[in-house]
Amino acid sequence: MWFAFLLAQVFVALVAGGAATEALLSAVQNTDDCPTCLALLGAFQTIALTGDDAFIVEFTSLCIGLGAADPDVCTGLIELEGPILAHDLRLINTTGQTAEKLCDALLGMCVTHPINPFTVPFPKPAPSNPKKFISRGRPPIRVAHLSDVHIDRMYTIGSEANCTKPICCRDFADSPAIPTEPALPNGNSHCDSPISLADSLLEEVERLNPQFSIFTGDVVEGAVWLVAQPEATTDLQAFNEQMASKLTAPIFPSIGNHDTAPVNEFARTTSNAANNSQFVFDTQSAGWEQWIGPTAAFEVDHNSGSYWAKVPGLDLRIIAVNTQYWYKQNFWLYDSDVVQPDPNGIIAFLVDALQATEDAGERAWIIGHIPLGKEDTMQDQSNYYDQVLQRYINTIAGQFFGHSHKDQFEIAYSNYSEQTAANAVSVGLIGPALTPTSGNPAFKFYDIDPDTFSVVDSSPTSPTPSSKSAPRGLRMNPLSPAFWHNLTEVFAVNETAFQMFNTFLSRGGAVTACDADCQNTTICDMRAFRSQDNCDTPTPGFQMRRRSTTSHEHDGCEGSGLAHILSSMVEAAK
Repeated sequence: MWFAFLLAQVFVALVAGGAATEALLSAVQNTDDCPTCLALLGAFQTIALTGDDAFIVEFTSLCIGLGAADPDVCTGLIELEGPILAHDLRLINTTGQTAEKLCDALLGMCVTHPINPFTVPFPKPAPSNPKKFISRGRPPIRVAHLSDVHIDRMYTIGSEANCTKPICCRDFADSPAIPTEPALPNGNSHCDSPISLADSLLEEVERLNPQFSIFTGDVVEGAVWLVAQPEATTDLQAFNEQMASKLTAPIFPSIGNHDTAPVNEFARTTSNAANNSQFVFDTQSAGWEQWIGPTAAFEVDHNSGSYWAKVPGLDLRIIAVNTQYWYKQNFWLYDSDVVQPDPNGIIAFLVDALQATEDAGERAWIIGHIPLGKEDTMQDQSNYYDQVLQRYINTIAGQFFGHSHKDQFEIAYSNYSEQTAANAVSVGLIGPALTPTSGNPAFKFYDIDPDTFSVVDSSPTSPTPSSKSAPRGLRMNPLSPAFWHNLTEVFAVNETAFQMFNTFLSRGGAVTACDADCQNTTICDMRAFRSQDNCDTPTPGFQMRRRSTTSHEHDGCEGSGLAHILSSMVEAAK
């Protein structure tokens, strides 16, 4: 009863507010393809031109009135992210390429557009006789791969674990007095990681004694409508302290899309905006210096979170790149109609680091948060990254990412038109998540050849005996790009093997049925380390939204971001 009354009042307020708000409501109701999405941006633009406050009020009222999310979620999220979207709309043509890309990010519409041509400049051509790294058969070294811990430091044992919000297991103002499903000490699938689960992770890593570890981002929890800069700073500092107190060996971290506030939002240097993420770089520069050294820490602070550092005692360099400048859900990327091939110079930094590695006769690992083949990676920047990969293919020994919350891999080819084992040149290994929201908590261990620095074996590991054990899977040796391609060939003809893989994606904790069409799309995605080559193509009509793809692939890290809210609003208005 109260909801119907509230809905009526909101709609009355919208109509009373004038033609712009009436047009906005109509545009939301009519949105189901690219032209109507662009019209929706036009309606939002009209309100944005009157100022941030009016934009937030109208957007929030509509979100609450349509029941797109709980009122506190609508209010908090739009207050945090709404000004960035309003900033974008005041600066772009709502029928141009940038607007189309924004519709892709927000609603999965206008998804088809050509790659903007750009040739990455290289300081030197590839050597005609590159240095060969040959295994001498020495015992492997062990490396741990941690990702997506999403620690909720307000996790409350006994609170409601089955709530109506994107993340539960907290004492929200509207929580029931008696929970229907009390939160247990070590987590729940509707909730992010309690501190105790993160402690278990780090203690298990220390017990297994790696030579070093990598962490591919996402510390901050998923109650994104509540996370402002102070909490994000505290969460980042606290996890740095946790790692320092429990891990003896060095750790090489990278930044995730959740590791800022508002979530996903990293301003470009061209944005001339005060609301940026320099606080993240300041915080992590100070927190990571103990592992990466002062020079690399300076780079974190001055290269938008990217750095390179040498692993002690090895001819191996870790190059960490801030992939969020290539992420569709970073709405700072849509505030100009001028094409910017390399926001914040991340690709240029990567080229310089790889050239220095090649000149030194060493090898490199690239680590980052978002894999380059995912649907939520900008196709332009994924294409340009591939140019870098092809040029320095003899220098790059490994690539490691997170973000999807799944135990996955993506293969790069010298020729994507002929995807064969012979043309497979590299692979991106994607680590599983600690947070229970996408399956059983896990991390990975790799056995590494100490001469080539290639991965020769891999296995997932559960961080705590109190969690359901993650399947260990098949031990694989050697793990060359050709091996991974041949594995996809097996998946294409062996239903049992593929379904085993489908179970392992979530470590058996959140298995989603995958039929023949899904199987084909999933295999296609395995063979796509460029996002332009994946097969996550939305279906026609309003269901073309990016969350309705045939492979059930989705962005495990976005949570209840602005795109989720707007999608829910459009769906609720139907």
